[in-house]
Amino acid sequence: MEGIQRLTHRLSPLPFTAGEFLKKAFTKTTPWPRAKPVGYCQNAQKYSLRFVFGSNSTVLCNRGDNRSSFVIARAGWFQSLGEKKQMWPEIVKAAQEVSSEEIGSDRIQKIIEDMIQVMRKAPGVGLAAPQIGIPLKIIVLEDTKKYISYAPKNEIKAQDRRPFDLLVIINPKLKQKGNKTALFFEGCLRAVVERYLQVEVTGLDKDGKPIKIDASGWQARILQHECHHLDGTLYVDKMVPRTFRTVENLDLPLATGCPKLGARD
Repeated sequence: MEGIQRLTHRLSPLPFTAGEFLKKAFTKTTPWPRAKPVGYCQNAQKYSLRFVFGSNSTVLCNRGDNRSSFVIARAGWFQSLGEKKQMWPEIVKAAQEVSSEEIGSDRIQKIIEDMIQVMRKAPGVGLAAPQIGIPLKIIVLEDTKKYISYAPKNEIKAQDRRPFDLLVIINPKLKQKGNKTALFFEGCLRAVVERYLQVEVTGLDKDGKPIKIDASGWQARILQHECHHLDGTLYVDKMVPRTFRTVENLDLPLATGCPKLGARD
């Protein structure tokens, strides 16, 4: 989803001492399921932020019920504290292209299906494979009438937002068309980002057949967001300074000196 992410969370002080913390964390702890990070959560009325810190499980998980409480769970590298055996997190490699011979494999098809489910469960309108810890150049995206209905009509018009069916693009190549840009909020924790209004994306579909998308408006923004994930660029790397905020305070005025939202002349 535009999704997912280099986010910093402010946690309240834990209500117990360091000794109690280690005891609670490492004794009789029920393993927590591996959390899947959300991607682009545009339009999510309720959303949770879940992060994968290592190869085994999550350390801190938002409960996803609009409360600020966090659950401490076991993780491979975290368990090494107080133990003689040292364990290290896996290094996430840069996204690599998928070979044409591998596209039809059960492994790649399973990855694609998992990505679609994660995106829809978030809910979001786009997701890149690195967002769920898979270093492959695969993106999925879709925007539905239901998602769009959550946004105000004037916002939908300004963003030039229209529904489109599910797209799976393997090894996407992004190309801007024209120099016109627009500034809008995007991401789960929102920030204003300037994007091109028209782009062209070529690649392969889930069956390995060539695909080409000429996109404009909001679809073009989603494609740029997800393709940049494959290069290790997040929306917070491109955001306009002093525009980072939560969904609840999007209507607050922008800071002095920030450019206006909408298409640039």
